[in-house]
Amino acid sequence: QVQLVESGGGLVQAGGSLRLTCTASGRTFSGNAMGWFRQVPGKEREFVASISWNGLITYYADSVKGRFTISTDNAKNTVHLQMNSLKPEDTAVYYCAGGRALVPGQAATDFRSWGQGTQVTVSS
Repeated sequence: QVQLVESGGGLVQAGGSLRLTCTASGRTFSGNAMGWFRQVPGKEREFVASISWNGLITYYADSVKGRFTISTDNAKNTVHLQMNSLKPEDTAVYYCAGGRALVPGQAATDFRSWGQGTQVTVSS
């Protein structure tokens, strides 16, 4: 069983930056894709970004393209989400997800393990 733990969330003003980190432990995802999703109350979980474990393939939601960057650190079993130029509409609980395959997906069903989430709040 894989455990995913997110960190780095918090409160930031619009235009600011945050860096989220997901640390995997247990049976690691070596070779499989990783991703980030977000969710606000009353709405479905939304795809943010995903990456192959070697970092060569990345996907981003249109709403974050050019502002967010996903990356991996294989030696540390971590995945990062650098979030710049944050907007109030980025406010959500952000979840790290472990993929089912080598190629990253963009749907929640493409991922099999989930972290507990970390709150990101962007004030206007």
